[in-house]
Amino acid sequence: MKPRQIVDEMDSYVPGRSQDEIAQEFNLNKDEIIKLGSNENPWGPSPKAMEAIKEEIKSINRYPESQLKELVKEIAEYSGVDDNQVIIGGDGADEIIDVLAKTFIDEGDEFIVPLPSYMYYEYLLQQYGARPVYARWDLDKNELDADSIFEAIGDKTKMIFLCSPNNPTGTLIDREVLEDIARKNPEILIVVDEAYFEYSEVTNKDLINEFDNIFIIRTMSKVLGLAGMRIGYGLACSEIIEYMHRIKPVFSLTRLSFVAALNTFRDKQYIAESIEKGIESRQYLYDELSKIDSLNVFPSKSNFMLINVKDTGFTASQLALELMKRGIIVRDCTSFKGLDEYWIRISICTLEEDKKFIEIIKEVLN
Repeated sequence: MKPRQIVDEMDSYVPGRSQDEIAQEFNLNKDEIIKLGSNENPWGPSPKAMEAIKEEIKSINRYPESQLKELVKEIAEYSGVDDNQVIIGGDGADEIIDVLAKTFIDEGDEFIVPLPSYMYYEYLLQQYGARPVYARWDLDKNELDADSIFEAIGDKTKMIFLCSPNNPTGTLIDREVLEDIARKNPEILIVVDEAYFEYSEVTNKDLINEFDNIFIIRTMSKVLGLAGMRIGYGLACSEIIEYMHRIKPVFSLTRLSFVAALNTFRDKQYIAESIEKGIESRQYLYDELSKIDSLNVFPSKSNFMLINVKDTGFTASQLALELMKRGIIVRDCTSFKGLDEYWIRISICTLEEDKKFIEIIKEVLN
């Protein structure tokens, strides 16, 4: 059976390595492996979320909520927007991107992604016959090359994806740049990915009241500690949200993910502590890694940082392998378009794990 042509031509998305894979390959104890490759919250989920999941297990024979009004209200309050400006997805932010594509993309449309950035945008939209056009991040200045965005815009451009803080560079995009792009291109949807906004303490959510062509993507997989529950949400003008609800799967959140999300948003202390500990870990890692002369460490406003390892004598793949042998998982960024074979990305861990990582990377590089 032959698939659709676009499926036949597509490359598979390359995720980070799992603890199970590494433990089996290198004969390691899974519980002792330190995972710095997937930008997760290392301190676990909210205790209130865990308790709610235990209580809800007895009801999983019933279909989940379809309207999600209670959760919509919590997200709207958390985000400072109106209820009708919120849409929730049950496969993390990826479902929100997928619903955006189903709602607005026609075959032959184009979308812009500045490289390097999160490659799942491309993976999802190409499935619907859209073609990627690449702009660029200026790695020397560690900022978005705004001119390259304007140069990439054409008659078929339907969306522009701008990740802020950007994955993998950790860079914020200036609000004025977003406003300029949106103002000059009212017929193009400007998708601002704020998956990591809590760590930057900067948001552009107010722009959805100024521009009806700005869409904000967020997730509960980072600060909010629910990567395993797969919950994302989007913020936009009510018209865009209404269109998307026509397409969105009705039961995409499970009963367990619903109560986990609801009770996490209500656990204000947990959220505040997750942000505080995440920023502390990030600063520790940046300070310690910057002392290693052979590493070029990018400052970050996220829960990860990008590192050029060319001066170490290792490629990213070689260094990642040496670290994996010692129970450390980092993200080899060789598969990221816009980066060569000398970049890795590491994410925050507990301070105890951070210190062990620093000790091991020094051992490998020396």
